[in-house]
Amino acid sequence: MENITNNPRAHILALPYPIQGHISPVLQFCRRLVSKGVKASLAITKHISTTINPKPDSYISLVTISDGYDDSGIAGAESAADYFARFEIVGSQALGDLIEENVSKHDHITCIVYDPFLPWGLNVAKKYGLFGAAFFTQPCGVNYIYYLTYHRKLLMPVSSPMVHIPGLPPLKVGDLPSFVSSPGSYPAFIEMVLNQYLNLDEADFVLVNTIYDLEEEIVDVMSKECPLLTIGPTVPSFYVDNRIPHDREYGLSLYHINPNIINWLSTKPPKSVIYVSFGSVASLTKTETEELAWGLKQSEHHFLWVVRASEEGKLPKGFAGEVAAKGLIVRWCPQLEVLSSEAIGCFFTHCGWNSTLEALVMGVPLIGMPQWTDQPMVSKFVEDVWKVGVRVKVSKEGGVRREEIVERIIEVMEEKKVELLKMVRNGSI
Repeated sequence: MENITNNPRAHILALPYPIQGHISPVLQFCRRLVSKGVKASLAITKHISTTINPKPDSYISLVTISDGYDDSGIAGAESAADYFARFEIVGSQALGDLIEENVSKHDHITCIVYDPFLPWGLNVAKKYGLFGAAFFTQPCGVNYIYYLTYHRKLLMPVSSPMVHIPGLPPLKVGDLPSFVSSPGSYPAFIEMVLNQYLNLDEADFVLVNTIYDLEEEIVDVMSKECPLLTIGPTVPSFYVDNRIPHDREYGLSLYHINPNIINWLSTKPPKSVIYVSFGSVASLTKTETEELAWGLKQSEHHFLWVVRASEEGKLPKGFAGEVAAKGLIVRWCPQLEVLSSEAIGCFFTHCGWNSTLEALVMGVPLIGMPQWTDQPMVSKFVEDVWKVGVRVKVSKEGGVRREEIVERIIEVMEEKKVELLKMVRNGSI
């Protein structure tokens, strides 16, 4: 983006898909641009704006855009397909209005950085003669698999036990993104995922929130297909290079944070706590939640477990009180601050890409329990390529049993503790 970022009058308008895991990396990218002298605005939906009433950001301008569900957000839509269809109609008009409004203020927007889940953002950019940059929030290897699936239909349906793709290690079907390995299970979402590539050939830039050294081979392969730039990790500067003053948190959190967490961690010995979180979207079944609960208890290690309010009913009755001497269960937490705590020994995670990048930045080993989307492939890389963690194994009956959870915890927190800490620190950013 050099021809844009070197222009002192450049004004970037970023359009993220309106969930926490997509807003946070785009916001951080905007802050990086501002630190280079570029003006950046971030468009959030009116529903998010009224729900969290965000404080002014000292680096970027926050603007609002309608998704057609101003009172409810996506929860008000009858289906995911309905939400995307209405957002395209209403959002395209709203984005055009923002562009024209800035022209009237003599503050011209020069580039739209859009989430490819919203490919119409590029159409609007081109309508107004602006640069368009796709911002992929998932790893390059996952993006390339989707790209091949859309353009060449090479992976649907998967008929071989092993898939061989240039730039990637041999992958079992279970290592592939779930939208590819089981497309029939996610009909609305597979359409959304593949629609990312509808007009990608028209994008001036393709930005990927990854680190070149992590995905060197596949980045080189995909770069031959499109104008790709790696721009990760989009983690607050304080934890990476400290180049941006006071950039210590993402901001725009959609969840309330328990203020006692850091105090609780400060009372625990170094590397003694298992941090457990499955992000803002992934949802375990009641059986999976119960097996994880008893596995954590039987491991006899301290643990900090994020269980969203919507998931609390899946916990065994009275569990929080039963494990109070060893464990703390909260609805949300400041993940960056937690991962940077000396008390954290490992991260038990769904292997969402943002969480994985944060763990790598902080030098924290991982235990992967992937659920869907890109997570199976990320956990494959965590265990077999980067060798910074392990992946829990699914039983023959299906699901992950408590005994397996205990074994993996002992492996990471005890048996391979020194080895994994060395690997993840050597590979940390």
